[in-house]
Formats: sequence, structure tokens, C-alpha cells
Amino acid sequence: MTTPTGSAVLASRRPLRAPEATRSNALPAGAWWLWALGLATAASRTTNPLLLGLLVGVAGYVVAARRTDAPWARSYGAFLRIGLFVIAVRLVFSVFLGSPIPGTHPLFTLPEVPLPGWAQGIRIGGRVTAEQLLFALYDGAKLATLLICVGAANSLANPARLLKSLPGALYEAGVAVVVAMTFAPNMVADVMRLRTARRLRGRPTGGIGAVLQTGLPVLEGALERSVAVAASMDARGYGRTAQVPPAVRHTTNVLTLGGLLGVCAGTYGLLAAEGARYGLPLLVAGLVAAMAGLRLGGARSVRTRYRPDRWGARAWLVAGSGVAVAVAMIRAGGVLGEALHPGVVPLVAPALPLWPAAAVLIGLLPAVVAPVPPSAGAPYSKEFQ
Repeated sequence: MTTPTGSAVLASRRPLRAPEATRSNALPAGAWWLWALGLATAASRTTNPLLLGLLVGVAGYVVAARRTDAPWARSYGAFLRIGLFVIAVRLVFSVFLGSPIPGTHPLFTLPEVPLPGWAQGIRIGGRVTAEQLLFALYDGAKLATLLICVGAANSLANPARLLKSLPGALYEAGVAVVVAMTFAPNMVADVMRLRTARRLRGRPTGGIGAVLQTGLPVLEGALERSVAVAASMDARGYGRTAQVPPAVRHTTNVLTLGGLLGVCAGTYGLLAAEGARYGLPLLVAGLVAAMAGLRLGGARSVRTRYRPDRWGARAWLVAGSGVAVAVAMIRAGGVLGEALHPGVVPLVAPALPLWPAAAVLIGLLPAVVAPVPPSAGAPYSKEFQ
């Protein structure tokens, strides 16, 4: 009777690990967006700073574990800074414009600007309390977490592959969105490249003079890329559409517009307590009508998809983890309303609800099941597009 060697044990455990990402097994961009939108939905259901911080930590850990060296993968840090800026702006507005939150712990008093009678209820300056600032901090942290979750999707999802997954009826709008999403990261990459070149030549990289000298090459490079993209799209027949009967075109417009209006009305009904009865049926009907309209609208598109993305078990696990976090947080909002929305009057420290916090940790599943990106030293490969 023989005992397994160490290499045999490692070989038996290797299938349990996530494989290295290639073009054939890379996750679809839609899976990353569903995961991130699930975390954002969970963030929209709470103002508890502990849960919001946990959501940010989960998103940051997954980004650090699974992002590539692509240009768009560097946008997460920018979203973090934007989130901090949003919190700072919310606090400044609360200090100078006041807040309806009553408080018994005054911090300081600003000179108050007298306003006319028609502006009753609005004040500029006055007393600033700790309760007021804490309420503004909770509110700003909620919006900042939403932005950070969107930034996580931008860092992990390939915009070009997301464009391939769009329905044919939305292809033109999707191209504009993808160009807008990739233009800023490419400009940042050009700025970093030019600054490195100036540093190697012994020239200054800071100051107004350096900005003026690097601005023109950056804009020139962006223009050259735009012309090259336009030429390649024209060579591939972009913009050509098939002829469809007028009745089909009018039916498509009615279904799409009516479906989107139904989705908006149904979503509003679900968010409002009085419209909960008709919200879900209207939302489902709107989704069905919009999908039918998009299906008919796709008949005008004559493009084909090269190597379409395939949704495997790992993609469904990634998307399902975000949906599970959102569902758990929505459920917790109906059971533990006070824990998810801690009050500031009286001034008490927020408590961490245990099972909602455990549900947020489900969002860490992509860091385990998603394919491992190439090593940091390897350059980004075109085959992932």
C-alpha cells in the first residue's frame, strides 16, 4: 500500500484553485457589472458607516486580487478620491447651509447671513452641531460607497468586451459610452508616459510650463487614436443597417419607450411604501416590453460577434454573489431598519448588525472563483479583448 507523494497531493488540489485568466476563460464584463451593481444596491439600503466601510473593503479586496494591468484597471484609485471628495463636499454644505437635524452638542457657531421672509427654512451659517455633521457624514459615505462600487466595475470589466455583450439596438449608444469610458484612462496613461520621458531627459515634470508642454502631445495622441478607431470602424462596415418595414420600426419605438417608462414607474413603486402593490407587476411588464423592443431593434444591426463571451459557472457565481448581497441587504432593511439606519439623535455609536455584515462578505467570492489575472510584470495582452 503506497502513500501519495507531495506532488500528487498538490496535483489533486490544483483543480480547486482558480485558473489563470486567458481569452477563453476570462469573465464576461456583464458578470463584473452585476456583482458591482449588487454591492451598490446594498450600499443604497443603509447609512450604517460600518456596513458601508465593509462594502468598500470587499470591493477593494476583489479589485486588488483580480484586476489586470490594463489602462482602465487603474481607475479605482480615482474613484476612491472622488468618494472622499464627495464626503468633504457634503460636510462643507452641512456646515455652511445648515441641516434640519436638531442637535444638543454644539461645536462652533458661524456668522449667520440674514435672508428675506420668502426664504424661510433656509439659512446660511449659524450653529454647527455634532449631530448635524454626523448625519452629513453618513449621507456622504453612502453616496461615496455607490461611486466606489461603480469604480470597482470600471477597474475589473473590459469596456470593449462589454460592448460586445450589448444588444444590437443599443450598439451605437454603447460605442459612445465605451469611448467615453476609455478616453480618460488612455489620456492618463499618455500623461504618465510623457512625464516619465521628461524625467529621463532631466526636464521638470511639475509646474504650469510642464503641463503646457505635455498637453499638446497628449491631445495629439488622443486625436490620432480617434482617427485610427474611426478608420478601422469604417473598414469593418460600422454604421451599416438593414432595411426594416416602417411598422416594425414604429412597434420597436413604442415597445422600447413604453417598457423603459414602465421600468421607471415600477422602480418608483417599489421604493415608495404606497406603491408596493403595483410596483412589481409594472416593473416586470416594463422589462418584458423593453426586452421585446430591443429584440426587434436588433434586426436593424447587420454586425456579427467575433468570439462572443460565454457565461460559465464562475461568471454566474460572481454575478450571483453581488445579487445575494443586494437581496440580503434589502431583506435586512425590512427586519433591522434601525440597525441599517443608525440615528444621530441622541448621539450614539452605530452598531454592526451581524448577519447583514456576514452577507456582505459573500461579495468576496469573486476573489476566490474568478480566474487569476497574469502576473503584474507581464504586459497586458490584446487577446483579452
